[in-house]
Amino acid sequence: MPSRPFKLATFNVNSIRIRLELVTSWLSQHQPDVLCLQEIKVQDSEFPLDAFKAIGYNVEFRGQKTYAGVAIASKEPAVDVSSGLDDGGEPDHTRLIRAVVAGVPIVNTYIPQGQALDSPYYPYKLEWLARLRKWFERHYAPDQPLLWAGDFNVAPEPIDVHDPKGLAKHVAFHPDVRAALQHVKDWGFVDVFRQLHPGEVHYTFWDYRLKDSVDRNIGWRVDHIWATVPLASRCVKCWIDVDVRRGARPSDHTFVVAEFAL
Repeated sequence: MPSRPFKLATFNVNSIRIRLELVTSWLSQHQPDVLCLQEIKVQDSEFPLDAFKAIGYNVEFRGQKTYAGVAIASKEPAVDVSSGLDDGGEPDHTRLIRAVVAGVPIVNTYIPQGQALDSPYYPYKLEWLARLRKWFERHYAPDQPLLWAGDFNVAPEPIDVHDPKGLAKHVAFHPDVRAALQHVKDWGFVDVFRQLHPGEVHYTFWDYRLKDSVDRNIGWRVDHIWATVPLASRCVKCWIDVDVRRGARPSDHTFVVAEFAL
């Protein structure tokens, strides 16, 4: 039986209202089966759903004013949609949404950034990652197909940041947070970008505050698409669309895309 292509992308949009035209234009051009969005920064009643419907996409979303918010846009309607962690703690509905699209289970997360090592948000980030590992254990099995995408707010390896020594105490690269993310990965995930691009330096985020950060390649790889082995083994392509970051009114992040032969 011939395989079918399946394309998934992830993008921290940093406000869907500000970058709606950018997103809909990118979708129309690249036609992924699924786009996971983070930091939509809009409450549910104000999400621009009609703009997605006009180009043939369904969207499931969980948002709020000002910050956070996650969405899954898909050509086929998503099923089995839910949001948030379900262990009795703060559910953080606007940081995790999951669904099944065309038979493929997908989890989209916007992991807390952490702010600073002496901020209460940093231990919350570490706790959140520990809770996420247990959440995967409850809901999925590593020998079954699963895609996990989003802004993880962690650069996993020294190759994933422009200055690993200078950034060693940053909340997105500190050894403790990298270990916390690795613990989730050890459940059964493969970083499909790194699988296909071993040893290559590529980034997905460039700080607005640094002049010419894209051209100077001063960035971070914090946006990821990870898969369990049954899907990672079928990943045929994974790439980062840097050109979008150079365009008009960009997010500080850009699109990461993975293609699978299912």
